[in-house]
Amino acid sequence: MRLPDPPLLLVTDRHQARRPLADIVSAAVEAGCRWISLREKDLPDDEQVPLARSLAAAAHRHGARFTVHGEAELAKLAAADGVHLSSGRDPGAARGLVGPERLVGVSIHTVTEAEAIDPSAVDYALAGPAFETISKPGYGPEIGRLGLGDIVRAAPVPILAIGGINTVRVGEVIAAGCAGVAVMGGVMRAADPAQEVKALLATLKGALAIRGRDTY
Repeated sequence: MRLPDPPLLLVTDRHQARRPLADIVSAAVEAGCRWISLREKDLPDDEQVPLARSLAAAAHRHGARFTVHGEAELAKLAAADGVHLSSGRDPGAARGLVGPERLVGVSIHTVTEAEAIDPSAVDYALAGPAFETISKPGYGPEIGRLGLGDIVRAAPVPILAIGGINTVRVGEVIAAGCAGVAVMGGVMRAADPAQEVKALLATLKGALAIRGRDTY
């Protein structure tokens, strides 16, 4: 399954957001982002589902895809376009629940995890933290550009870098072989989310053009 194009994933975090999530998502998709994922795991399901449906509607109006970080059951209830699983979850079971037409992604941190990915169940992986990040300080040692390159070579699916991604770092991770990037805090905390997204997209498209697009 092809990833959304351009391959920029915006992950939500209402705790860092300077504006309501609905406003940030709308600004992001209007600026050209075509992939949003709800990551509000501390909310109970009965609050996540209506929030996801509302944000998905805003994303879909602009042709963007909307996924959910969490359990596959939640993504299905929210009628999302896919699910992103934490490291250690069962992507095969998730694929069986959401079906073949929806995205299934996983979080990974090591080459060993990359090698273990089953491409029949998983469409992409987020590798992180790519660099030190304000969003999740102490979440783990940064992978770095060399580590990302090792993960890309080991993985049978496209890799997106997450953690500490900004306009300076985008070029580094694309040069390392990543298929795209995922961002959270930089957009959530931005005074102008649309402008931040536009800057990231311009850098991403330029880096992909220099390297030559992958055939995923």
